[in-house]
This record gives sequence, structure tokens and C-alpha cells, in this order.
Amino acid sequence: MQSIPVDTARLGVLRCAIAPEAKLTNSETQEVKRDRDGNPVWTVAVTVRQDGRRISVIEIAVSGQPKGIEEGQIVRVTGLTAFMWSMGDRHGVSFRADAITPVHGTAAGAKGGDA
Repeated sequence: MQSIPVDTARLGVLRCAIAPEAKLTNSETQEVKRDRDGNPVWTVAVTVRQDGRRISVIEIAVSGQPKGIEEGQIVRVTGLTAFMWSMGDRHGVSFRADAITPVHGTAAGAKGGDA
């Protein structure tokens, strides 16, 4: 699997679309996915909007539960990496980060576009 570092400074405003959720390996047993070190993996859906273009939503995996993140809040993503994957005739891009943290002073209802 090829990994590609992502320059988050070029992504514009990053905003939490769906609050952190534990990533499940089995929906029937509710077993939570774990990283190589045994830490639970969480996902956060984040909106990305560059220079007035349309908004995209990416789901970012991170080890350990991100704290203080609410839907609508502007977030900072540290160490973002994209991974190309394929399984049979399916393929796509997954995202993983070292950390996702709230940008303080940016309430969910705040107006304006810059952090």
C-alpha cells in the first residue's frame, strides 16, 4: 500500500462533519479496530473546502479517541497521509492522521471561513 503525505495547509478550512466514532472491524460483535500498538482506531468525517470550490468530505482514521471535537467545529489535522488501496475490482483512497484537534474559538455556529 502506497502512502502519500498530505499538506493540510493547502486544504483550506477543515471542519468536523461527523463527530469521532470508533472504527469497527465487525458490526455484529461491535469489535473496535486496533492499530499496531493495540490502541483503538477512531474515525472523523471532515469537510474540505479550497478557495470557494465545492466541499468534499473525507473520513480520517486516527489512533485513540480525539477529544473536544464536535460537529461543525473547525479542526486541525496533523500528520495526514493518504493511502491508495484496491481489493479485487474495488479501489480508493483512505486517510490516516497522527492527530485531530479542535481549533479553539471556533464554535459550530461561528460564521466566516478562515481559521
